[in-house]
Amino acid sequence: MAKSPARRLKVVAENRRARFNYEIGDTYEAGIALTGSEVKSLRSGKATIAESYADSKGGELWLVNANIPEYLQAGPFNNHPPKRPRRLLLHQREIDRLATGVEREGMTIVPLKLYFNEKGRAKVELALARGKKLHDKRETLKKRSWDREKSRLLRAKG
Repeated sequence: MAKSPARRLKVVAENRRARFNYEIGDTYEAGIALTGSEVKSLRSGKATIAESYADSKGGELWLVNANIPEYLQAGPFNNHPPKRPRRLLLHQREIDRLATGVEREGMTIVPLKLYFNEKGRAKVELALARGKKLHDKRETLKKRSWDREKSRLLRAKG
């Protein structure tokens, strides 16, 4: 029997700095409650989640500060505010687990990726993360440059 093909995801926005600035812990996949003009804007590939984070309010999880620009063809009355808080759709026990990680352990909920899954639904990959200190970031840079140099040496040798 043939292997099933890898999941086809259309990545709209990715938070590349998150893996550098944070130690990533558990990851979760969450749906997003969006309006029609937001979905159209996302399908055109315009969004940024670089400065965004998730916050727990009233037993719900909200994506704060994610920028989905206005969809120009929607018109002035059918459009959305670009940086409005968006509700994230998760199971209650997942929300509770994320909220306790933030409250007790001083962690942050960081969005890593915003994408459309194989069914065409908009999803966000969230991570429970702890901020890195400056010396940890320097260590990461050192390790990355050494790995790059090591691969160069191995290529030149063999």
